[in-house]
Amino acid sequence: MKQFLSRLYMYLLKLKYKIFSDTVNLKGAFVAQQPVLLKGKGKIVFNDNVKIGVINSPMYYNTYAYIEARAKTAQISFGSNTYINNSLSIISEKKISIGSNVLIGYNCSISDSNFHDLNKNNRSNTDPNPEGVIICDKVFIGNNVTILKGVTIGENSVVATGAIVTKSFPNDVIIGGCPAKIIGEVN
Repeated sequence: MKQFLSRLYMYLLKLKYKIFSDTVNLKGAFVAQQPVLLKGKGKIVFNDNVKIGVINSPMYYNTYAYIEARAKTAQISFGSNTYINNSLSIISEKKISIGSNVLIGYNCSISDSNFHDLNKNNRSNTDPNPEGVIICDKVFIGNNVTILKGVTIGENSVVATGAIVTKSFPNDVIIGGCPAKIIGEVN
């Protein structure tokens, strides 16, 4: 009975967030283990075999994935065979590209904008300079990671749990810390 109620609960939550989704430019499909809210005027692209949510993982029952291509020209793309854990937040005002065979841990946030102008006299205005984010193929992003605008993470790299990534990194490195720095190499 518990298993039936658990599945029913998640089915209803996924349906609720699907109803609240309002993205107008969606291409491709994904497998949702967890509720996913798709928002915005821009384009969201899913390639083959993208999975969002993990049943036996923290924050499965009490969170959802939030993906928003906020501006009309914004684009978010997910490469093939990308697996994302629970409680993802991605917001784009320009472009966020996630490569193929990428693993993303729970409670991760990726954005390509400050969302507000940093000039004190224009603070209520939108960030005038969003900068794209590129996560290359075969990147492994740990739990509780924040990736900020203008960042490129090179192929095969690993982002340690809790990292705040404020600058770009090359292929085959392990990065961690706040702000993130190279702490090792991938063999």
